[in-house]
Amino acid sequence: MSNDKPKEIKDLGRRHFLRNTSMAGVAGAGLAGGFGSAAALLQSQKARAASESGEVTIAPGELDEYYGFWSGGQSGEVRVLGVPSMRELMRIPVFNIDGATGWGLTNESKAVLGESIKYPNGDAHHPHISMTDGRYDGKYLFINDKANTRVARIRLDIMKTDKITVIPNVQAIHGLRLQKVPHTKYVFANAEYFIPHPNDGSNMEDTKNHYTMFNALDAESMEVAWQVIVDGNLDNTDADYTGRFVASTCYNSEKGITLADTMREERDWVTVFDVEAIEKAVEAGDYETLGDSKVPVVDGRHGSKLTRYVPVPKNPHGLNTSPDGKYFIANGKLSPTCSVIAIDKLPDVFADKIEPRDAVVGEPELGLGPLHTTFDGRGNAYTTLFIDSQVAKWNIEDAIKSYNGEDVNYLRQKIDVHYQPGHNHASLTETRDADGKWLVVLSKFSKDRFLPVGPLRPENDQLIDISGEEMKLVHDGPAFAEPHDCILLRADQLSPRKLWDREDPFFAETRERAKADGIDLMMDNKVIRDGNQVRVYMTSVAPQYNLTEFKVKQGDEVTVTVTNLDQIEDLTHGFCMVNHGVAMEISPQQTSSVTFTADKPGVHWYYCNWFCHAMHMEMVGRMLVEPA
Repeated sequence: MSNDKPKEIKDLGRRHFLRNTSMAGVAGAGLAGGFGSAAALLQSQKARAASESGEVTIAPGELDEYYGFWSGGQSGEVRVLGVPSMRELMRIPVFNIDGATGWGLTNESKAVLGESIKYPNGDAHHPHISMTDGRYDGKYLFINDKANTRVARIRLDIMKTDKITVIPNVQAIHGLRLQKVPHTKYVFANAEYFIPHPNDGSNMEDTKNHYTMFNALDAESMEVAWQVIVDGNLDNTDADYTGRFVASTCYNSEKGITLADTMREERDWVTVFDVEAIEKAVEAGDYETLGDSKVPVVDGRHGSKLTRYVPVPKNPHGLNTSPDGKYFIANGKLSPTCSVIAIDKLPDVFADKIEPRDAVVGEPELGLGPLHTTFDGRGNAYTTLFIDSQVAKWNIEDAIKSYNGEDVNYLRQKIDVHYQPGHNHASLTETRDADGKWLVVLSKFSKDRFLPVGPLRPENDQLIDISGEEMKLVHDGPAFAEPHDCILLRADQLSPRKLWDREDPFFAETRERAKADGIDLMMDNKVIRDGNQVRVYMTSVAPQYNLTEFKVKQGDEVTVTVTNLDQIEDLTHGFCMVNHGVAMEISPQQTSSVTFTADKPGVHWYYCNWFCHAMHMEMVGRMLVEPA
């Protein structure tokens, strides 16, 4: 493309022009406007063409076609990448403390963390994006914390966590998926480990009456709507495209405590939940509550009308719904097979017209250690083989024909990946719009792929071009702290804000506090003393704070509130008080606050810790602490 600008748009930046033309192009289709989708599409086409030579090139200044959201594993965060460039764009703190943004330090983030702020760690596993009619709507991303039994919601317009819920009555939220149609009313979350009830130390040894539960959260309120007691344990989960059925794998139907016990049976099962029947039971009051929790709990163990248990081999792990809405795929882990469950047979299973096992219509043998399956929207599935360090591409309908005795080869290709892959994810694969362009494989080991960095090595995210008949590996990318899973959506399906809305609910409590103090956050620079509590309000415009000095007394509890008055995108300020362990980010038009104790008399400087201006180093002020 020429760098010469057409005369009629000479006053527009190239990226601004491309963004506007792409917006016009998608408006008729009813899609949310995004950043530079025309340029991104062009670059994606170039990248796929370049994959013939094993290269992916997104030129400097050009934009990716997809956003990718990666779980941060043991770091407790979510990472945002551009695909296909695999460039890291942002890290969103969720269950972790983040000194760069002040997450876990600011009053606003502490309010989101709530009671769970007592946990300094998190184990973020499964990121999933809200949907309307089985398509991403770009509103929220949800992710679980296995370590501390939490589910979080991220607002995608500001890329900030705005809700975190601790799930009662259970331990270790693992599998997480969303209701796809008619919209994401529920967030479905599996608790992996069975525990006694009440778990007060009185019944720890006899596991016969220990159990776990399937959980549904209201996606808007983030309150737990209901829970379902199950037999065995729960691993991964996914929902159908009717809104009625959700399926979850169980790898420990034996309720074993030791490794040997959990592998005793040749078949475990997939637990299928009838959401409509569960809702009716709750509405009818056919539930109990446990302990101090008010959440309705229904019984879904064997014999219940609310669930069915479909036998599958062996220690199944991943559970994935095909984008045509026809099948649940359960991945065997200790079996070389995947089990294909026909969703249209499930009404007959619940009506007891057929046996649960009769819903299995295919069981292709793929290789050693099937963990997760994703799809290209053209009838093909892609399954990671952990032990073989491969991805197997196979055709679902041909696998069903083979299961029925026809002599047909369902296996299309295997490709080596490096090494021991866990999750994989293809572009738009969890929606009706699976487009079969890119496949991300998240490998648990990197070994010889990168420069050695000591005993703790990075893991390896690999990008595979699946747009043609053959899979082609085009990118290796080191990643830290087990990036467990990821999800991809088109750039035009998101509309991130450039500036904060001054009335945003994210800092509503801070606005209310300022209102009670008679403060106009956009104008006032004042210090208010209330006993030993001191509230400092200041505004900032690059490159200065509009309050450059304030006095407090030793032992005062000090709350500093900063409002960034700049209206230029990407002009973020920071506030860092030296030797007090507090720092925060204040993006354009945002208000942030942090509370600390002024425990040392003397002069203490504060400064802007986000580079904002040529005179950034001069953006400073002083806190003068008088001795007690």
